Amino acid sequence: MGERVPRTKTTATARIAGVGTANSEHSYSQRELLDHFAIEDPKVRSVFLNSAIDRRYLTLPEVDSDGAPIEESQGELLAKHRRMALDMGARAVRACLKDSGLDLADIDYLCCVTTTGFLTPGLSALLIREMGISPRTSRVDVVGMGCNAGLNALNAVNGWSVANPGKVAVALCVEACSAAYVIDSTLRTAVVNSLFGDGAAAVALITDTEDTAHGAPGQGTGSGSPRILSFASHLITDAIDAMRFDWDDSQGKFSFFLDPQVPYVVGANAEQIIGRLLDGAGLRRSDISHWLVHSGGKKVIDAVRVNLGLTRHDVRHTVDVLRDYGNLSSGSFLFSYERLLQERATRSGDYGVLMVMGPGSTIEAALVQW
Repeated sequence: MGERVPRTKTTATARIAGVGTANSEHSYSQRELLDHFAIEDPKVRSVFLNSAIDRRYLTLPEVDSDGAPIEESQGELLAKHRRMALDMGARAVRACLKDSGLDLADIDYLCCVTTTGFLTPGLSALLIREMGISPRTSRVDVVGMGCNAGLNALNAVNGWSVANPGKVAVALCVEACSAAYVIDSTLRTAVVNSLFGDGAAAVALITDTEDTAHGAPGQGTGSGSPRILSFASHLITDAIDAMRFDWDDSQGKFSFFLDPQVPYVVGANAEQIIGRLLDGAGLRRSDISHWLVHSGGKKVIDAVRVNLGLTRHDVRHTVDVLRDYGNLSSGSFLFSYERLLQERATRSGDYGVLMVMGPGSTIEAALVQW
């Protein structure tokens, strides 16, 4: 048999022009967090200290005269989310534009993603006002989709970019996980509280016109800017309640639920979606040079790696982001992407897969090429 030739599309494709990230002000080790909240339960301490996470950026509650954390109401958490989202979001957008060689005035479309709080008007409108972005900028807000939402948004923004060649579209993921938590005596809550950190990540897309295909602004930090070739989605309907953020009457707050079986459910379905993504392009898994997987947690990463036959090197950036930041929810994969570019390991023609998972239960994937 002859050599398998990947199928390529002749239609216009958007490229990733740049990326930028930001975090909240302070980071803490897992042990520091346990001490701050005076957690002595050995089972809870074990969950924190065996999470493969060294540090996380968090904005902790104020303390009383005895040094004990003051409980934050849901209203206070929503106000906290707004402050943090505006701060981290603005810094991530500016970092993205700097990486892209663009200015605020160049933004034509802004998509904002968050699950850790609710805002009306949405974060996109607030950022446009606060940052001085043109009020003519088209915008959309993606709220409540969870850790997978970054790729859902990238899919929509990619479509807008292809339909508007030469214009700049920015997708921003902002997760103030410090504003979305409860503390109780359950191991379920301990697992959630051991994982998440604050972070924002922005990515700029441009679909080149014939006039700008060469020497266009926004060449990114690596070996050129990757083109987005295709997307694939998979909703695991049998596990639709396995990850959810819903109201806890006993706490008077929203609380995140994470089923212990999630890593195995995600792992068992990973091969199906990746097979569909690659088959559509006429590629094999061995054709993929770069894998950027959501830093959902140690067990999730291991399950995906084993089921897809990936090496530890393949998921090095995913593991390192988890270690240094914890689970950053929707923007995690962009932190890994930024590290890949900083490594300068990409070459022209390389294929990469972006893969995230979240509530639904959902797996989202995208195929890119440098």
